[in-house]
Amino acid sequence: MHKQTDNVDASDIARFEALAHRWWDSQGEFKPLHDINPIRLGFVERHTSLVGKSVLDVGCGGGILAEAMAGKGASVTGIDMAEAALNVARHHAEESKLMIEYARIPAETLAQQQPESYDIITCMEMLEHVPNPAAIIQACATLVKPEGYIFFSTLNRNPKSFLFAILGAEYLLHLLPRGTHEYGKFIRPSELSFWARQSGLEPADIQGMGYNPLTRTYKITPDVDVNYLMAARKP
Repeated sequence: MHKQTDNVDASDIARFEALAHRWWDSQGEFKPLHDINPIRLGFVERHTSLVGKSVLDVGCGGGILAEAMAGKGASVTGIDMAEAALNVARHHAEESKLMIEYARIPAETLAQQQPESYDIITCMEMLEHVPNPAAIIQACATLVKPEGYIFFSTLNRNPKSFLFAILGAEYLLHLLPRGTHEYGKFIRPSELSFWARQSGLEPADIQGMGYNPLTRTYKITPDVDVNYLMAARKP
């Protein structure tokens, strides 16, 4: 049993728990995660090979990215605080005949137990859902091996991201359930870079993820105004 001081937002956890059975419905509430997954995977592979690497996926949810990385030859562990999502992830990995270890444990606790244990860490679409993102970044920095990579993705905080990510995605295009995001928790690239450096990491690359509502497709773009990815390296 974990302490109440865990770095989690109980209402967010409850929302993801309620939708857990829908994780692998590529046309359902998590369609955007399925659509951006090849881009997230490609961004990781642009910087480092996954073959034979030990990878930790922080905030793994139902395992969409974890399975993709395992399929590329990585040894993957996924952690999350939503037990229902983890159960879905375990079941789906079994069906997919993939060996992925899943655990309900805060990143900060795992960092105390297993410092410098992973070659690669991914923390995607998760930082904007926790009360203290800097603590998650510090935990990731502790968990990764020297010369290892950490990959983050999150949402920028500005009027354009409010317009596109909340009004557009949740209310007009219905790409996401209403209430998925809280604008005040969005993170500017400058803030993410600062927290990364504060944790002893070196930001190495930042790219935007753009969405075309006409073709309903996503692509990597230099525009980081809304969704963006960051690669950071531990010296």
